[in-house]
Amino acid sequence: MANDPTLKELPEGIFSLLDTDLYKLTMQCAILKYIPDVQVTYAFTNRTPDMRLTRGAFSWLQEQIAKLSNIRLSDDELRFLQNTCPYFSDAYLRFLRTFSLDPDKQVKVTFIPLKDTGSLDDVGDLHLHVEGLWLDTILYEIPLLALTSEAYFKFCDKDWQYAGQEEKAYQKATRLLDHGCNFSEFGTRRRRDYHTHELVMQGLTRASSEAKEKGYTGKLSGTSNVHFAMKCGIPPVGTVAHEWFMGIASITNDYEHANETALRYWVGCFGEGVLGVALTDTFGTPTFLKSFKKTMPVMADADKDTLVTVLTPEAPRPALSENNDVVNVSPNQVPSANHASRQAKPRSYAETFTGVRQDSGDPLEFVKTMRDFYDGQGVADRKTIVFSDSLNIELCLQYKQAAEEAGFMPTFGIGTFFTNDFAYASNGKKSAPLNIVIKLSSASGRPAIKISDNIGKNTGDEETVHKVKETLGYVERQWADGDERTRWGKEGDPKKE
Repeated sequence: MANDPTLKELPEGIFSLLDTDLYKLTMQCAILKYIPDVQVTYAFTNRTPDMRLTRGAFSWLQEQIAKLSNIRLSDDELRFLQNTCPYFSDAYLRFLRTFSLDPDKQVKVTFIPLKDTGSLDDVGDLHLHVEGLWLDTILYEIPLLALTSEAYFKFCDKDWQYAGQEEKAYQKATRLLDHGCNFSEFGTRRRRDYHTHELVMQGLTRASSEAKEKGYTGKLSGTSNVHFAMKCGIPPVGTVAHEWFMGIASITNDYEHANETALRYWVGCFGEGVLGVALTDTFGTPTFLKSFKKTMPVMADADKDTLVTVLTPEAPRPALSENNDVVNVSPNQVPSANHASRQAKPRSYAETFTGVRQDSGDPLEFVKTMRDFYDGQGVADRKTIVFSDSLNIELCLQYKQAAEEAGFMPTFGIGTFFTNDFAYASNGKKSAPLNIVIKLSSASGRPAIKISDNIGKNTGDEETVHKVKETLGYVERQWADGDERTRWGKEGDPKKE
């Protein structure tokens, strides 16, 4: 059983502010700099609706959410960020040092039983709603998802064991490393629980150490989880999420220019060549590439060391209206934080960014699209493609071959396949993970949406989605392997290694 009495001393829930993905911190840093006063909401979706919590699981989840208010950044964690993440401004680190979540005011969580008998075994639907300043609420997504998954597998599906998890991760990593794959661990949001994550990291790092001794060409590049990066002595990795583009589009109410505005703010905050992997599919990759090929402005230097953003007179901070809308947002006003980045000649975003991340749609078609794009723009540099959509070993090897043949450097962000790959202890069949998401649902009082490269990943207000598709000339795509309900297998399937 998962509830082994020998594991009582292990932590449950979330106990570190850094037990989250790096890109939540990078986005919070940018929000602090440019748009700290914007109000947002987040919405929860269970893409596996037949996998429901019990009342007992819900009660535990409520308790864990309340405990999030007690978490503060420790001195050791602050030093780790200072030493490991030089792109974080002093202003942001000072902000984070005293930052705390306030779930009593910011999170509303409810349980609606299918049949209410009052029993802890009653099964029902979970509703999560987060509301507040974007600056204050952006760090909820990952902990809330991880806690929900932990609640389900602590109370609802208990027919599993930790035994073999470290070895399984070790074997997977060894095979990837032996085949020359560069990969990172991306599994926080849908992990079975913290201890599973810890076992997986032990297996991955052991494989990495042995691979170096054996001369394997692959590499464990890091983990998206900042806490485990610190704990395991490997790099925290990640750049930006769909949320950044969704929020900018909502705030400006300008979907035609949202990608470009978001890119310019990003470079303005962190500088050229820093956190330089672009996410292409928030409003469809074809729309993104129209912005990606545009020329970046020659940017002024920025003052990074202040809690209140102070820009040069040539680049004033965008003003906020009474409704927290950004007024007169000109991407040309966003300066570079890299004091050495004054451009000798104009360059496009495609030239400046080190690569792109593929997160929806057909990865093989994406490789072709990006090859044609870069060739059409005359970009000769060898670029990176980060694959991050529901990966396993076979897919990594397939995409690696395709990307390398097209002249790219492939790398892989592997999540649920590492941190929630279990079989039922009783019969050896698949114990499927929850497929749950929390997405930005509004900013500045307007809906926030994502339409991606696959219809199964569309999120947000349906009317807004329809209008934006019309505005952008979006062409609907549906990838045959993109069924979000069964991305990592169905419960009860024969277990495959």
